[in-house]
Amino acid sequence: MPQTLEGSCRCGAVRFRCDSHTPQPYQRCYCSICRKTAGGGGYAINLGADARTLRVEADGDAKRVFHAEIMGDDGACRLSTAERRFCARCAAALWLFSPEWPDLVHPFASAIDSPLPTPPASVHLMLRFKPSWVQPQVGAGDACFDLYPAESIEDWHRRNGVWVD
Repeated sequence: MPQTLEGSCRCGAVRFRCDSHTPQPYQRCYCSICRKTAGGGGYAINLGADARTLRVEADGDAKRVFHAEIMGDDGACRLSTAERRFCARCAAALWLFSPEWPDLVHPFASAIDSPLPTPPASVHLMLRFKPSWVQPQVGAGDACFDLYPAESIEDWHRRNGVWVD
């Protein structure tokens, strides 16, 4: 049975819950979007959950969406299709939804209030975009990537024996 993740913003105006087969907070994303909108320690940690199970309670218009601008290697800028949800009252980052993967929602571990397991190792991704002041804390068994790893969140959980049925 999947793990139910319960989360909220800092001020409590937005509360949510969703079910996850992949609750290990193992990915540390250093891209400027994650780092600047949800980062702590110079990165943000995204989880995976079943989008069909997402339930949200929000006071008034507290729940908002942000579409980041993404600068390409060619200098061209485009608007991301990913919807980054946040609280308009306290600015807490809550979750990301991308229409390219409609079955998934990606809560930020920083917004989860229920206990999360300690991952056996971490994956540091988008290191190409980390600022010079960030010193990744790479542990034994951790993997590092300039961009994205080829392995999906589901595949990582299954390979490490931490997939929650």
